[in-house]
Amino acid sequence: MSLYPPFTGAFVYAILNRENIVEDENVFIGTSTLKKDNALMAATIHDVALEAAVGIGTVSRVINNSPRVKPATRERVLAAIDKLHYKPDPIARSMISKRTNSLGVIVPFFTRPFFMEVLRGVEAVSARLGRELILYNVETDAQRDHYFSELPMHRKVDGLLIVSLTPDVSVSCRLKDSGLPVVLIDAYSPLFTSLVVNNVEGAYQAVRGLIEKGHRRIGFINGQIEGNFKFNQANDRLIGLHRAFGEAGLLFEPELVLTSEWSRMGGKQAALQLLSQQKRPTAIFAASDMQAVGVLEAAKDLDIPVPEQLSVMGFDGIEVSELLELSTMLQPMQEMGEVAAAALVEIIDNSTQAPELIRLDHTRSDSPGDGGVTLINTLQPLIHSCILPVFIRKMGQGNHD
Repeated sequence: MSLYPPFTGAFVYAILNRENIVEDENVFIGTSTLKKDNALMAATIHDVALEAAVGIGTVSRVINNSPRVKPATRERVLAAIDKLHYKPDPIARSMISKRTNSLGVIVPFFTRPFFMEVLRGVEAVSARLGRELILYNVETDAQRDHYFSELPMHRKVDGLLIVSLTPDVSVSCRLKDSGLPVVLIDAYSPLFTSLVVNNVEGAYQAVRGLIEKGHRRIGFINGQIEGNFKFNQANDRLIGLHRAFGEAGLLFEPELVLTSEWSRMGGKQAALQLLSQQKRPTAIFAASDMQAVGVLEAAKDLDIPVPEQLSVMGFDGIEVSELLELSTMLQPMQEMGEVAAAALVEIIDNSTQAPELIRLDHTRSDSPGDGGVTLINTLQPLIHSCILPVFIRKMGQGNHD
């Protein structure tokens, strides 16, 4: 038996009137706040069952879209839900289903343009599928290790997207043993579905394009490897440069290769060093578009016209590259997020699904003033024996004329 008397409509009206919430006494006098058809208490699953003249279990099956409900009964329950404006309690549902209806994303330095574009694709899919998105930004090794360790134990999310961070073998095994669905973006592990682009091939095509335009003294501004994150992108792009040089019979000159932060200012400072050499390069390939923007700034400060005396090639294809008519290697950044998020939800709904490797293509976009052809597909699918036995899915963007 309750220690408190039931509130009357008059009592509730007096309180709400004092707080200037309602003015019309007739709304409450003669009614009880325990009635679900007033504005103070939300309808429950019991009310829906009573309204539809069915059991609570039937209402639950309709809410969870179970096929074990007759069409006529389903329509009656849905009509009751609509009439009572019933909304299932997400916390209660998660306790029963053992799901949070949330996707987690571990991403380093998420304010950088590349990661923002990937996240835009992830968000588009999660919103369309009715999933909440929880972002875990990583800027230190300690943050990364904390998330890798804690998230599988607390299960605050139904699945995890890891962007540009490759878990080592022990961490990968721990994640796998936890049963938490994981998809890697711009990283690879044979234990998880992984979505990658071929940075070696992309860099090779970028440098080869400069060589084909007659350049023989080509500078390269690579990105710094930050912390112990094992960003393979920087290493892969350097390998692509070596491959293009070797194929063309060009001598690799270490003084023409610098590293900088993955930023406009980092690219500018490195470019100033390269362009101040007595025998300066006639072309510069930057590992990211933001660094390439810095190269353009440096060239302007030194009164070096682009592209007349200096060709500049970026990497990523962020929006600013188009505005500045910058030649660049386009990465399908938003598509990477969309495909990965859809793959993660598919794994959540089908936990027996085997890992697969999904490859996406780059395209090259040459600046109109640099004598190039816009949007030429440059990559072919590459399958290596070392990645088996995961399934391999090739997703190209097609040719652009």
